[in-house]
Amino acid sequence: MNSLGFTFLRRAGAIALCAWALAFLGCDNAPKTASSAPPKTNQFETGRFALQKMYPSARFWSPDALPVSLSSYATTDSNGHDGKSGSWRGLFASRSRQKSEPFMWSGMADATRKVDHGVEDNYNSSNRSMQAWDPNFLKIDTDQAFNVAQQHGGKQLLEKDANLGVSYLLDFDPTSNQLRWHVIYGGSGSSGRLTVMVDASTGNFVRKE
Repeated sequence: MNSLGFTFLRRAGAIALCAWALAFLGCDNAPKTASSAPPKTNQFETGRFALQKMYPSARFWSPDALPVSLSSYATTDSNGHDGKSGSWRGLFASRSRQKSEPFMWSGMADATRKVDHGVEDNYNSSNRSMQAWDPNFLKIDTDQAFNVAQQHGGKQLLEKDANLGVSYLLDFDPTSNQLRWHVIYGGSGSSGRLTVMVDASTGNFVRKE
């Protein structure tokens, strides 16, 4: 091969090598599209779960804080049929300070905080309707309380109205010395169409209203 042909082949090889290098570098340096963060979703949890999440914040507020009540309300996003809610409110009290403070847990996607708190208020520990209780007595969660309530009139109501909301209230009855779940079908409190009370320590049916 003469020198002219050799020079041509060398130049052709150099051009091919440069083209390959440019293609490689171009792929490597191509702008990378930032992966979009997964969309936030609502989180629905049982009452006991929410209480456990609020408890550390309440103890930070006052080391002797104990719960007085725990409640939820039904929404279009969370009808409470599985014992879960996206919003729970717990009222905690301090005997030493004679103060109470509400704490809230939210699993809703638009919530700025998972656990928040309200305004401190006075608390009278001798008020029998506002008795604080030891969380260790809470053995039965809302999903279990719902199953009991279903057997005492709740199932019939939901068969008639599948969209009927179910809310929950947990409190202590000093008369019977019972920690009780109120499983409330429709409305809230006394406005509910049916309220079934379940012992939160044993899971036994108490009564319905």
